[in-house]
Amino acid sequence: MLTPGRRRRPRREPAIAAGLLILVGIVVAVIALSSGGAPHTRPKPAPTPTAVRAPHRPAHHHRRAFRSTFLWPFYGYSGARSRDFGAPSGFGPPLRRGWTYNNFALLEFPPVLYHNALFFIGYNGLAKAVNKLNGHLIWRRGLGTLSAASPAIDPGRGLVFFPLLSRTRGARLPGNGRFVALSTKNGRIVWSRKVPAGSESSPLVQRGNVYFGDAGGTIYSFRAGTGHLNWTFQASGAVKGGLAYSAGHLYFGDYAGRVYSVNAANGHEVWASSLGGTIYGSAAVAFGKVYVGDTDHRVYALSKSSGRLIWDASTSDYVYSSPAAANVGGLGPTVYIGSYDGNFYALNAESGATRWSHASGERISGSGTIIGHVIYYGVLGVKNSIGLNTRTGREVFFYPDGAFASAVADHRALYLIGYSTIYQMFPRRRGAHHGPKRRAPHRRPRRGHRAHRH
Repeated sequence: MLTPGRRRRPRREPAIAAGLLILVGIVVAVIALSSGGAPHTRPKPAPTPTAVRAPHRPAHHHRRAFRSTFLWPFYGYSGARSRDFGAPSGFGPPLRRGWTYNNFALLEFPPVLYHNALFFIGYNGLAKAVNKLNGHLIWRRGLGTLSAASPAIDPGRGLVFFPLLSRTRGARLPGNGRFVALSTKNGRIVWSRKVPAGSESSPLVQRGNVYFGDAGGTIYSFRAGTGHLNWTFQASGAVKGGLAYSAGHLYFGDYAGRVYSVNAANGHEVWASSLGGTIYGSAAVAFGKVYVGDTDHRVYALSKSSGRLIWDASTSDYVYSSPAAANVGGLGPTVYIGSYDGNFYALNAESGATRWSHASGERISGSGTIIGHVIYYGVLGVKNSIGLNTRTGREVFFYPDGAFASAVADHRALYLIGYSTIYQMFPRRRGAHHGPKRRAPHRRPRRGHRAHRH
């Protein structure tokens, strides 16, 4: 702000030695002496300040994007990949839309959340951080040419990890992959390692180490901060899904139809069980069991401690989806999973019996995510998204965009993942947190479901 200039004293006029001018000088001098000194000029007023517009912060500016303490660190939310997020009471449909972000490339897997940012990578290998409050881009970095996984967050080190299927220019074919650690703040590459076979295994961070598998069946353990290789383990087939973690052990399936338990500290095999078919999705660990879907049209539950088969449940087609698991009030421990047969199933977690199933009308490839009392999933065949009540299987949400990924959330908003677009959505119920008013997303007429209670 401008300040007034210093007050200045005018020079006294000298007396003129003739005629009336002498008299005038005497009068002026008398007046000056009677006033106690030379007269002060009136200071010029400071200019009225004009409104100065704050400098525009580009969409990629990051300072305001990292203040929340919320963390959704991994694909499947927890290390056990249970895909169960306990949202606040009243957090659910009907939902109304806030901002949208068009990625202009397939989002086969959902983002992770850290502070006020969503981190994700498109099918084209372009990694991004987007402000979850307004949908503005914080940073982006081209890492490769082909990617199909969610990243993982190491909050203690401020790192986000991205696996790549390929970095080959001019071709989107698996191979010549890489694993990259970026700064969450600005997307700077902190370290990276070659993965010759390529990887689409969503990473996992535990106790200062990061774990993932690759298309050649190798499991890697790196030091999260430096990229130092701790150990590798060789499975019988490609490891496509993310590794699940529980009590110091890693659990995963491979394309040879085998499920493993491996010691996370040293990479030693604890047990391996052969199921047949191929296993694409991530395993989920809950209720003392390991749950996996298989392309032999079945869902399996194995003993977490021994790998012994406890039950299997049949569907009518491939099961590419990863299971979700939760203890639902009024229903009990339940496993949720979709099938290429077009049905989404709720299975008794102890016996495998069908509690209910919902006919979606088209094949389901992606995995569901439980947010509060609703499980959300995408329907590949018709590219839309559906939300079902976890206890009854009743359809409570529909949106005309979706495919593979489903949704993530914090305690304020839900972020629905369409084919290539992310939609911020808020509950419309009284007492819930709200964002800018927008027209509510389209609700289609209720579709029927088959209920089988056990």
